[in-house]
Amino acid sequence: MTANSFFDEQTEQSLVKATIVAKYFDAWASVIVNTQKRNPHQPQKIAYIDLFAGPGRYEDGSPSTPLKILQKAIEKPDIRDRLVTLFNDKDEDNTRSLEKAIAEIPGIENLKYKPQVKNEEVGEEIVKMFEGMSLVPTLFFVDPFGYKGLTLRLVNSVLKDWGCDCLFFFNYNRISMGLSNPMVKQRMDSLFGEVRADVLRKKHEWDNPAQRELMIVEELCQAIKSYGGRYTLPFRFKDAKGKRTSHHLIFVSKDFRGYDIMKGIMAKESSGAEQGVPSFEYSPADFLPKQSLLFQLSRPLDDLQDVLLDQFAGRTLSMQDIYEKHSVDTPYIKSNYKEALKTLENNGKITAEPDRSKRRKGTFADDVLATFPDRKE
Repeated sequence: MTANSFFDEQTEQSLVKATIVAKYFDAWASVIVNTQKRNPHQPQKIAYIDLFAGPGRYEDGSPSTPLKILQKAIEKPDIRDRLVTLFNDKDEDNTRSLEKAIAEIPGIENLKYKPQVKNEEVGEEIVKMFEGMSLVPTLFFVDPFGYKGLTLRLVNSVLKDWGCDCLFFFNYNRISMGLSNPMVKQRMDSLFGEVRADVLRKKHEWDNPAQRELMIVEELCQAIKSYGGRYTLPFRFKDAKGKRTSHHLIFVSKDFRGYDIMKGIMAKESSGAEQGVPSFEYSPADFLPKQSLLFQLSRPLDDLQDVLLDQFAGRTLSMQDIYEKHSVDTPYIKSNYKEALKTLENNGKITAEPDRSKRRKGTFADDVLATFPDRKE
């Protein structure tokens, strides 16, 4: 498949990806704008940057991510008066098509700042430009066809400033093959860091495919975190049969609130869940009838109860504190913690203040205190 043929028809996976990005942009922009309103001395701008923007529409007419973002902005006066956008693609045909698609969006003239469309190769010069700038709050989306241009420095060049979050599409198959290809060693080193890339090269041959995938994604997330205390959240896309991974969409933020918002969005876009615990993946095969008993035997919410009893033994914490302290780098969302704590309380394994007789039936609010018994010797 070529980069151009990718836009022939929008796949289910592409639609889910665009939906996740657009939903997060809407939520992120609202949070940033509300903060700016409380601090009128701050710059009253936000930005969206997409360095591999594509032609704007698929051949079947479906809008791609840039158009969805602009349509979201036009709907809300607070956003359309602040939003600065930069769309880039190295393919001139794509940029011409994108400019035409943007011009045809109803209400596009109401944006205070006209969208900028650039036609440049993503490389060292763009990274240096971002590194030398102090950015307004920016949502940064990187969706290369392969992996050229995607580097740790590029991601960090935008994330360094306040209010800046990043989403990038990670072509797992291409990168998995690239790790064993000496011709692209420098590009892999730029993505993982040389030390981590060397570790993956040594383990690449003998690990089974599932272990290799987990290892590659984990090392990439750890490489991103090594630049500072950051939250990373990967979302996996599988092929039509649900057999192989094609891509990962990876979210990066410096703020727990952004992580929490994105976790809720990705949870809703997941194609599967067990006991209400989302899979954080989209697989078309999840919509087919499930035959295996393994789906019935997986009980992650029960596992969460056991983990909480162990990790917080002898302590009293609010529901919100428990969620923030434990949920990072796990598949559990806030509603999972509320369910686990309600079950533990109903079974007499923890106590809560106020107890369930004084709360609205079936609730466990963020400020309810849970007390865990000491560990049994």
